[in-house]
Amino acid sequence: MAKGAKTRTILVCGVLTAGLVIGFANIATAGSRDQARRLHDRIAGVPPSAAVLDAMQADIDSGNPLAAADRAMDNSAFYNVTLKNFAAPWTNRDQSAFVPLNDYVATVVGMIRDDVPFNQVLSADMLYVGKGNLGLPAYSPANNDHYAAIEDQNLDLKDVLTPVTQSSLTGIPPDATAGVMTTRAGAAAFFVAGTNRAMLRFTLINHLCTDLEQIKDNTRAPDRIRQDVSRSPGGDSRLFLNSCMGCHAGMDALAGAFAYYNFDAMAGRLFYNGIGAIDPATGGRVQAKYRINSDNFKYGYITIDDSWINYWRSGPNALLGWSGTLPGRGNGAKTLGTELASTDAFASCQAKKVFKTVCLRPPVDAADRAQIDTMAAAFKSGNYNMKHLFATAGVYCMGD
Repeated sequence: MAKGAKTRTILVCGVLTAGLVIGFANIATAGSRDQARRLHDRIAGVPPSAAVLDAMQADIDSGNPLAAADRAMDNSAFYNVTLKNFAAPWTNRDQSAFVPLNDYVATVVGMIRDDVPFNQVLSADMLYVGKGNLGLPAYSPANNDHYAAIEDQNLDLKDVLTPVTQSSLTGIPPDATAGVMTTRAGAAAFFVAGTNRAMLRFTLINHLCTDLEQIKDNTRAPDRIRQDVSRSPGGDSRLFLNSCMGCHAGMDALAGAFAYYNFDAMAGRLFYNGIGAIDPATGGRVQAKYRINSDNFKYGYITIDDSWINYWRSGPNALLGWSGTLPGRGNGAKTLGTELASTDAFASCQAKKVFKTVCLRPPVDAADRAQIDTMAAAFKSGNYNMKHLFATAGVYCMGD
């Protein structure tokens, strides 16, 4: 914890938590008015009005800088700029913030605005759309016109977004919805073509801050590796044993959760093979893409349903902090989303991303890393409240 840290009793999601240590790093290096201005600039991205600045300064002077941060989050720019740019890179493979508003981004913004526990972001039957009295094109699972109109009209995301059930608008069964993974934008980026492994990889990158190379483990059982993975790439089985297997053993065992999903680029929408659906290529609900290149190794795993198992719960990847109350296996994207969002890595990742967004830099020293650990712990114990993460990071960095 940085020098000058204070121990305070604060209210987290309605629960009084005593003794939570918030790192007010270098808080004494700037006057309270400068701190208030910097806090607002970093959270909202725009200067505060004189009245808001006065109120924030009073909050800081009274020893309640978190209240000052909450005032900064009342500014519409926090939603229209900070949060939009925060979530946009998660919606595309290039991880670019320069993408149109879409249902993935809108859902993240709405969840944060409404204090929806953020561990539901990968599993909820939830979607945020514009209110019905705005004259917008109706939401369509086949295009982005609804969100393009919100952006073209420069509507205030703080005011216009409203939650609906994803299943009611997309036709996907409620138990097959999986938060942002089954939004149109998420599916267009990560379920299109390929073999659906991209959805797992980019979900790990975006929500656990972990790429596959970081969690390669050649000690896991290879029994769920599909037929399309050659066991002797280039005629050398050592390449498979020493490299390919380390990712595919765990990845393929998890990516079975997505076996019934496919994004059709021609139709512009996500399709889900529900109960009774028959794909001619597989003779069942499994999408044809799960059987491509089956001659690469015909003795490999043949996907027959949407079951998944987490082989990474054991071995070195246990360090991701898997929940001890979950079984580590299941069916479908919703249960896998719950598994991923229940990890310590998920909580830590949100803290790291918020820290970088608000502090305008990654953590650079032991004090920063301790602050992120504190934020992640409070995030989990505080019902996964994202606004509290932004407030805490803002207060920590307002004196830099």
